Amino acid sequence: MKNKDLKKKKYHLKKKNLVLIGIIIVFFGCTIYFGIKVVSWFMDNSKSSQIMQEINDKVIITQEEESGVTIVQNEEDILDDDPYWGFIKTSLMDVDIESLKKDNEDTVGWLNVKGTNINYPFVKSKDNKYYLTHDFYKQYNGGGWVFLDYRNNANLSDKNNIIYAHGRANNTMFGSLKNILNSDWFSDTNNYVIQVSTEKLNTLWQVFSVYRILNTNDYIQTKFSSDEEFTSFTQMLLKRSNANFKTNVSKDDIILTLSTCYNDNEKVVLHAKLIKKTAL
Repeated sequence: MKNKDLKKKKYHLKKKNLVLIGIIIVFFGCTIYFGIKVVSWFMDNSKSSQIMQEINDKVIITQEEESGVTIVQNEEDILDDDPYWGFIKTSLMDVDIESLKKDNEDTVGWLNVKGTNINYPFVKSKDNKYYLTHDFYKQYNGGGWVFLDYRNNANLSDKNNIIYAHGRANNTMFGSLKNILNSDWFSDTNNYVIQVSTEKLNTLWQVFSVYRILNTNDYIQTKFSSDEEFTSFTQMLLKRSNANFKTNVSKDDIILTLSTCYNDNEKVVLHAKLIKKTAL
């Protein structure tokens, strides 16, 4: 009996040791895995910052004079208290997109969102996946890059033109888009205007809706079968907004949508309408 009890104890001890060894292996495996992920995250951020520095060192950005500007709104339909009357005076941004296309032929334009760190060239691929894992120079990078929906025209002439990027924790790419949810951002009306420069067109957009929402695809529709469908769509966006921008959207408007992840289950979204443009 004593020998059997001893064997049982040795067996249970051996079993416990194996379990303990297994736990240790899993622990160190996870530590190494997450350590590699953290290092990779920092390396991606460093590379993205380096790319933007290189781009800023050579690209020419100017504020355009008013000559040749087209006002796209029917001013008779604009309410007297609509902030449009102040925004329309904002100058247009002009960027040398041709020089950027020498580095990446996928370059579409440059996006500047006031009250955030978003001041980047944006690109377009054959799908909406490639630039989730590739930077401006088409090198693998977990931080990705800022890109236009592959279904949209590069001249931003669709009824809904959608630009995406990762919501990076260090506020690069669209990481700072979450600023639009803060009262400080909303209280500064200068933030309500977005500047976009493309190879053939410089444009100004007026923000009319911002929100945080559970993951959904209902706001990334680019084509509409009728004016009624588009009007219903824009009314949904207006009602969804966290803030009232006192801005109407009509069936004739063209809109810009910026979208990023807030977390695994939610998105942060901004919508603006075109109010001024000039052809280059």
